[in-house]
Amino acid sequence: MTDLDVRTAKRPTLLTRQMIFLLVASIGSTGSFYLLISVVPLYAATSGAGGMGAGLSTGVMMLATVLMELAAPTLLSRFGYRAGFGLGLLLLGVPSALLAASPALPLVLAVCLARGAGLGIVVVAGPAMIAELVPDERRGEALGLYGLAVGVPAIVGLPLGLWLSVHLGYGPVFAAGAAASLAALATLVGLPAARGRIDKHAGVLAGLRDGALARPATIFSAITLAAGILLTFLPIAVPATSRGTAALALLVQAATMPLARWLAGRYGDRHGTARLLLPSVFTAALGTTGLIWLHNPYALVTGAALFGIGFGAAQNVTLTLMFQRSPKTEFGRVSALWNLAYDGGMGIGATGFGLMAGLVGYPAGFALTAAVLFLALIPARLDRRRTP
Repeated sequence: MTDLDVRTAKRPTLLTRQMIFLLVASIGSTGSFYLLISVVPLYAATSGAGGMGAGLSTGVMMLATVLMELAAPTLLSRFGYRAGFGLGLLLLGVPSALLAASPALPLVLAVCLARGAGLGIVVVAGPAMIAELVPDERRGEALGLYGLAVGVPAIVGLPLGLWLSVHLGYGPVFAAGAAASLAALATLVGLPAARGRIDKHAGVLAGLRDGALARPATIFSAITLAAGILLTFLPIAVPATSRGTAALALLVQAATMPLARWLAGRYGDRHGTARLLLPSVFTAALGTTGLIWLHNPYALVTGAALFGIGFGAAQNVTLTLMFQRSPKTEFGRVSALWNLAYDGGMGIGATGFGLMAGLVGYPAGFALTAAVLFLALIPARLDRRRTP
């Protein structure tokens, strides 16, 4: 038996009972989220609230998500992972069913507020639990597997929710969203009841004072900024005759992202995570340049594929590095900080690009976005030099 065979034979099991239950619970929670994410704004807009109501529905939900991400580490420390995740599932599921009662904007916004809070809990609890459940030498691959579990619902749920709303009406979509989350409550029996361990003297944003955490978080926020722009504006920016190409490009991006996230974890565990940071940022930047040629379907699809690969790999690399550089008492806060970089970057990207594109046009806007990502190679290089 070779040395490689010995090392491989000693690798601890990844798919433990608790890990399987956590992955199933994550599929249920994100499935509920993605089924409704595009349907609720449409429901609000077509029911009399117009574009303002559609924008408010998404804005309120993401605001609640970010605020809950700040509070989630303390909540998980006080009540435990099982109770916290269960609360998140309830907040995602029960309000979804209430949407069928009325399209009135106050009800829609209240539901979005509750669902955003539920999402904030589960997206912080999931990675934190994995970081504690899995041995250090397999953490990257475990986080990659988690990425697959939360990525597949995006590929299926986004188009399925819209299809159901068109062919069966809004009620079945809301019922499906509620069922996906509430059915996942059955998995709570397999989740750890332990409380998240946190340093009570440090806040979530305190991690930004530590360069070892701030660098990957900042680099990742630059990539999520581009992701928010891509998802929001690509269907609008292309010519009307190319909407099908834009849909294909988004599908390709959504499909390559979780696969790259998993493969990056497998590679990182075996050869070192830090060495993937520069390639992931460069691939995402290169993919973004393909979006400049909005009239070229090959450039769009290829660019979306490259961006999906870089974005997926960066998700795994940045989160794994942040966990590697933190004690277990900080895992909850690391997960919260990473998710804040994710959601904050997407929100700022979509908002800022909307203002900028009106001044310079879409092609120039995508070129400037690519430039931001190429600039992110500088802190990525600096981080690589300072990683042992």
